[in-house]
Formats: sequence, structure tokens, C-alpha cells
Amino acid sequence: METIFPRDRVTIVAVLNATPDSFSDGGRFVSRREQVRVAPAVDAASGLLGAGAHVLDVGGESTRPGAREVPEEAERDRVVPLVEALSKRFDAPVSIDTRKASVAAAALDAGASLVNDVSGLTHDPDLADLVARRGATLVLGHLRGTPETMQDAPVFADVLAEVAAELGKSAARARAAGVPDTRICVDPGLGFGKKLEHNLKLLATAGELRRQLGLPVMVGPSRKSFLGALTGDPVSDRDAATAAACAVAAFVGVDAVRVHEVSGARRAVAVGRALRGAAS
Repeated sequence: METIFPRDRVTIVAVLNATPDSFSDGGRFVSRREQVRVAPAVDAASGLLGAGAHVLDVGGESTRPGAREVPEEAERDRVVPLVEALSKRFDAPVSIDTRKASVAAAALDAGASLVNDVSGLTHDPDLADLVARRGATLVLGHLRGTPETMQDAPVFADVLAEVAAELGKSAARARAAGVPDTRICVDPGLGFGKKLEHNLKLLATAGELRRQLGLPVMVGPSRKSFLGALTGDPVSDRDAATAAACAVAAFVGVDAVRVHEVSGARRAVAVGRALRGAAS
């Protein structure tokens, strides 16, 4: 079966948020009355694909630090029209970024083929069974607690070992539900309940995480606060730092990067992958 994350490339997953409050691009495609502006979002998706994105990742609930959970109906209303429009317009896979089985089911009905669960199946136990039944691909993120509480007091004795162990448990739950390894990817959750030093360690050792779990790894450094802590840049000026992080990610052997700005990321992973080849 063809995989969304083939090993012969670094897959670029482009963020397309249908939210009013995401930390970077919230409100871009949602009106004050929370109606999704589908046409401009589709135009933006066309630009992302033209710049080199391989997958479009649609989200209807902000998972920024401190964000409160969005009701299922509101999240569905935000994402379903956009997923349907993207699936009809483009051949590229569409991902639904959600923790909820009901939202994922509606998005899969609308044409999505990948579910990106930042909670790693800890939020909704029905999600794994749904993905297995539908034959979708599943990205398992690492998150302790919830977006609202995750940055309260994150503590790790050995962040790589602990994240690997917890993602291993998430993968085991997915396998038990019937999702094969060929349709599982893991994400160490940069910025999700981690301090600066945790994020740096996980980015630098993402290749080791892949070796330990034997599964594709996606990282999402895009415009995250840990990059701002390093550079002093505001969210709007973090694309250069994001590209640098993507180059490192490609060099250490990740399979995918999730980003807002595709053009710089595409160039960065090309360099990082070439350097990895030279080093090996």
C-alpha cells in the first residue's frame, strides 16, 4: 500500500487552520460570526501546494497553550466544508487535525484520508477504532494533559525516553484497534507541554525516536514559542527560524515536517536531506 510518508522524501504537511484563535494564523479564514470562508482558504491551499506541500492539514480547534476545548458541533462546522472543497479540488491528501472521533468521522466522510491527533489517542478512545475501520492514516502526537493545562509545569527526567515510551503506548493502542504500522506516524509534540530544553532535545534526537519506535516521525516546529525564545522574534517573523529547524529535522532523519510557510521549508529540507546523505 502506498504510504503518505514515503522514506525517499521529507513530506511537507501544510497547516490550514479554520479557527478564529490559533496562535499564528487564527481568524484568517473564519469570520467574526465563525463562518468559514472556503474560497480564500482553497486559494491559499493552492498556493501551499504550488510551493511544494504534499499534504494539507485542516484544523478547527486551536491547540495553542491555554486554549480551551471547542464543542464538537462547532469544530465540525468549521472543518467539514473546507475538507470537502479541498478534496474535490486537489489530488493531495487532506489531513484532519482533531482529537475527536466524531469530527474525524465527518472529515473522513468529506474526503480526508489522514487523522492528526495531537493527544496520541488519550483524548477520545473511539478515535483508533474509527481510523482502523476507515483505512485512514493516523499521526499520533505527544501531549500530557490538555492544551489548556499542558504548559503549567512540564517536567521530564529524560524527555526522549519518556516521549518515546508514551508514544509507544499510543502506537500500541492504535495497533490493537487494527491500524497497521504502514498507516501510523508519530509526532513528539514540539511545543506541547515542553520547555525550551525539551523541545531542543526532541528536535535534535528525532532520528533516534524513529529508530526506537520503528515508525515514521513528523515534527512541527513551525513558528513555535521555543524558536521565539531562541531568536527574540515575534510569531510573524519566525519563518526563517522554522526553516532552520526543518533543515535540522531532515538532517537527523525525520519523515515529515508540519509548517505554515512551505517555500522556505521545502528548501530547508532539501539541504538537510542532502547533508544527511553526505554524512552517511
